[in-house]
Amino acid sequence: MQLKSIVLSNGSFDTKSAKTAHGLIRGSVRYDILAVIDPVFFGQDAGKVLDGRERGIPIYKTVKDFIAAGGKAENCVVGVAPKGGQLPKSMEEDVVTAMENGMDVVSGLHSFLNDNERLVAIAREKGVTIHDIRQPRERKYLKFWTGDVYKIKSAKIAVMGTDCGLGKRTTSKFIVEAIRKEGMISEMIYTGQTGWMQGWKYGFILDSTYNDYVSGELENALVTCDRDLNPDLMVIEGQAALRNISGPCGSEFLLSGDVDGVVLQHAPARVHYDGFEYLDAKIPPITEDIALIKMYGKEVIGVTLNTRGLTIDQALRHKEEYEQKLGIPVALPVERGVDDILGPIRELIKRKNANKGN
Repeated sequence: MQLKSIVLSNGSFDTKSAKTAHGLIRGSVRYDILAVIDPVFFGQDAGKVLDGRERGIPIYKTVKDFIAAGGKAENCVVGVAPKGGQLPKSMEEDVVTAMENGMDVVSGLHSFLNDNERLVAIAREKGVTIHDIRQPRERKYLKFWTGDVYKIKSAKIAVMGTDCGLGKRTTSKFIVEAIRKEGMISEMIYTGQTGWMQGWKYGFILDSTYNDYVSGELENALVTCDRDLNPDLMVIEGQAALRNISGPCGSEFLLSGDVDGVVLQHAPARVHYDGFEYLDAKIPPITEDIALIKMYGKEVIGVTLNTRGLTIDQALRHKEEYEQKLGIPVALPVERGVDDILGPIRELIKRKNANKGN
């Protein structure tokens, strides 16, 4: 049963900082999103602001305005991921108002709201709960890597990126939904807090997991999903990028996850690694990441483009150029869906399913 919820985006709803809010607007089986709270975009439809698609989710200026309009919710979700991972001071009053009106608070921030004495005192007084999703699990519940992933016969792909904040989770979701529409069983393996909030059943939160257990937790999610569902396809949501200078990540998916292929997300208009323009830290050509992935023994079977900063005509030109240059299909997930990269994914599924009886 979905929990009726509101999402805070703190004036940043049109930026990648609000990617948690964006993910929940696009769909969640855990939370029923009633409204977005944003002091800049209030009065508009959240879906319309996000991607031009009306979703009937209004944006209010404050939590007080939502309540004054007769709104009632069970949860207030912090829908931003600001640099530094701290709750912006400008959001604290909305969080307080939510708790004072009986809402639990759900946060995926790196800093824990349960460390905020004021918020904890109000939560105790009002009988509500603060859920810090990134709170690390106790070591006794964590798994080491065992090699059981090699026993999996279902197809596995990872959606990786040439940088962070490119929409890897959204592309993963679109691929899973497309494969399901074709009558096959597919599941996303979440690796971040928003995936958990969306209600995906299998996965773990990578950046709140002790490093020694990351490979094991990934393997456990894959093995458990395979055992429970015998899926045609598992799609691992990637994190950051292999050469992101502030947090290189991805070899775990390739090696510990033993993937059968990679879909690589890229932003043609982005020149520098996110937030590192001041270092002139430029993102290398996509061909280099494809070559690096090949050195890990894995193949990029499709490319997806984040078109932020491009017109649709520019995006389509990049799509055509990459297809000619790379010799693999390219898709525009948000604008045109993922149909253009489904061919090699179907072939991979067909090949793996043929071997299941062996």
